Amino acid sequence: MLDKAKSLLQPSARSAVPPFMVMDVMTAAARLEAQGRRIIHLEVGQPAAGAPTAAIAAARAALSKGALGYTETLGIASLRRRIGRAYGEWHGLDIDPQSIVVTTGSSAGFILAFLAAFEPGDRVAVAMPGYPPYRHILTALGCEPVGIETNARTRWSITSEMLLARHRERPLKGMVVASPANPTGTMMGAPALADLIRCAQDAGIAVISDEIYHGLDYAFAAESAARISADAIIINSFSKYFCMTGWRIGWMVVPPPLVRAVERLQQNLAISVPTLSQIAAEAAFDGRAELEEIKHGYQENRRILLDGLPRAGLDSFLPADGAFYLYADVSRFSTDSFAFASRMLEEASVAVTPGIDFDPLHGRHFVRFCYAGAREDMHDAVERIGAWLKG
Repeated sequence: MLDKAKSLLQPSARSAVPPFMVMDVMTAAARLEAQGRRIIHLEVGQPAAGAPTAAIAAARAALSKGALGYTETLGIASLRRRIGRAYGEWHGLDIDPQSIVVTTGSSAGFILAFLAAFEPGDRVAVAMPGYPPYRHILTALGCEPVGIETNARTRWSITSEMLLARHRERPLKGMVVASPANPTGTMMGAPALADLIRCAQDAGIAVISDEIYHGLDYAFAAESAARISADAIIINSFSKYFCMTGWRIGWMVVPPPLVRAVERLQQNLAISVPTLSQIAAEAAFDGRAELEEIKHGYQENRRILLDGLPRAGLDSFLPADGAFYLYADVSRFSTDSFAFASRMLEEASVAVTPGIDFDPLHGRHFVRFCYAGAREDMHDAVERIGAWLKG
């Protein structure tokens, strides 16, 4: 009987997605820390700062009042109104709160968007390098991620020419675009983003815009796809700018024809988003001054790495326009970014993410540094890396 049960409990084919390698790096770093070593964490895209003071205070007040029950599936009405108001403050837009869906982080937003917009077998374009779970979630849902290799000439972004070339090969049903992007930190200017979105929609390609790093822009202001098209699906999160990764809360702006579909899906997949996180998220909007100070800290960390890493021996980066990442070319030292990152962790006690996680083809030449941590860690990382590379 036990043998029969084991034979029934085999992983499904759809679960055979690659690991999200940065999480494996975190596990390896934790193993070394358990041995008493001090690891500098530059691998995971997570702010070192906690949630804004106002968010913490609101959560404490809610806990003191007693039980927290389910909320409306689409989210607490006042939070959806506050998110809508933010689009007016940030982009001069009047977003109907009825089009806003609160989600369990941006991760749930992608699952909901892909389920609502695509059928199994649909082809969806994603940039290479790009955030790995785009590809992995699409694969698990039976869709086909179509990687489009970007390059320095296009500032590591998909262009309309690239998109249409792949569309002519075999029709695409959708496209995911991100600006600022992970892992590169590069951004698309407003004209380039508008051209890409309009080109996609003219060709019948649905657009999903990942805007979770909005607010973390240094070279120029990030443009929202919501200013370009009312038909784009927007995904955002409280994890990055608002420093609320562990609260697992994000949101979507959904075109009206898809709102009910997303609602039905969320009713069945999650019922509702954690109430405490929603209460804290609404209050987080009152922490703007605090959050801007944290952003200034990222800018200083960015300067430390851009100045220090070339002296350490790493002098080739993609443009660091926004987010909190540097994507560095390490090909002069290695053509195996996973092995390079593993040695850096073991020998220099600095954790970074191998580029192969973001780009299965050319990522072997790159590693990603996250500079969302403490300033002293940036200085320490530069010293450790320099001594290791020159040792």
